[in-house]
Amino acid sequence: MAWLTATTRTPIMRAMTRHILVVDDDPHIRDLLSFALGKAGMTAEEAPDGEAALAAIARRPPDLIVLDINMPRLDGLELCRRLRAGPADQAALPILFLSSRDDEIDRIVGIEIGGDDYVVKPFSPREVVARVGAILKRGGASVPAPTPARIAHGRLSLDPEGWEARWDDVPVALTATEFELLALLAAMPGRVFSRDRIIDRLHGPGFAITDRTIDSHVRNVRAKFPAGVDLIETRAGIGYRIGGCT
Repeated sequence: MAWLTATTRTPIMRAMTRHILVVDDDPHIRDLLSFALGKAGMTAEEAPDGEAALAAIARRPPDLIVLDINMPRLDGLELCRRLRAGPADQAALPILFLSSRDDEIDRIVGIEIGGDDYVVKPFSPREVVARVGAILKRGGASVPAPTPARIAHGRLSLDPEGWEARWDDVPVALTATEFELLALLAAMPGRVFSRDRIIDRLHGPGFAITDRTIDSHVRNVRAKFPAGVDLIETRAGIGYRIGGCT
């Protein structure tokens, strides 16, 4: 596997030493990803379907799940739904979906029900490792950074250090991606962010992700707050900005 160079094994990756659950009914894909994640300094556990994944999560909650969509017994979309509707520790688990190239609808649904990102098959193991690292970094799993200030905007408050969102002082459960999106907008009220700009800020320049994925994340965030509140405004043809949060 010549692509696994020293460059892949960055200090940040080694510092994580995170536990990843790889869920796919193809043993070759599981072995390939487990090897790649291990070379990047992470531990990997494998599960052949959603039911086996639930058992693995109960035994040892992972730091992130790499989850295939199309599987027998319990597919990836239904597993994601169950986790997001479950206890807080499971509801917040980061999920990176694996999707076949022809399953665009499934990919969009995956993001809408709470997936953090997706990779299209056939994929490069190096890309999967990079995306896993990016999601974990957003979730605070990398080397600690200086403590940022709390963000308060109207009835919304965000604690970047604790990755906690509150509305009228009531906690709101968000995924790492959803929290970072909301924090980006709330930190600069009045500024309109294009979808491309949001992608650059959340993932870094050149990261391959579609505008529709950002739209899905925005819908997810809105759905987790009381109906009718002025949370995120859509500027037609431009992008998004934080609302008055009133």
